[in-house]
Amino acid sequence: MRRPTLAKYPPVTARFQDRLSGRAILRRGRQAMAAARGAGPAALPVRPGEEPWTEAELKRVRQELQAEIAGLTADINEAESAIAERLGDAVGDAGDDQADTGAKTFQREHELALTQNARELLELSERALARMDAGSFGVCESCGQPIGKARLQAFPRATLCVACKQREERR
Repeated sequence: MRRPTLAKYPPVTARFQDRLSGRAILRRGRQAMAAARGAGPAALPVRPGEEPWTEAELKRVRQELQAEIAGLTADINEAESAIAERLGDAVGDAGDDQADTGAKTFQREHELALTQNARELLELSERALARMDAGSFGVCESCGQPIGKARLQAFPRATLCVACKQREERR
């Protein structure tokens, strides 16, 4: 049996080249993050045309995140204790008709969904603080490009740049 020659294989496709260039972008992003670690807020990445981060701006964003974390933690603890109290009250549900049971189940499921949402926001806020400490705050987790200072000031938990977020939402 003959071995195939390289001439039989098609040349590198544009899609493959895009993947290679994407890896190069990620590599540059990682190099920028490594350089930013230990450096001041001015070393955090920003988009072209934006001013570098100042210590006061970064401190304000950090304080916002810490306040959100404290509020979310209190909300989660309060909701969990209320849910546990309702689940433990089996005697109070005795004698309910189907409509009452359905309404209570709906309310319980709604509270569980809100608590889960609060947990996810808490996790994102904690990750944002960790990225600040690591020097990777402001770097898109998908493409490695800067997210944008204005976007992070409005939504400090952002992990993707606008283009990557739009691409994710289209899927």
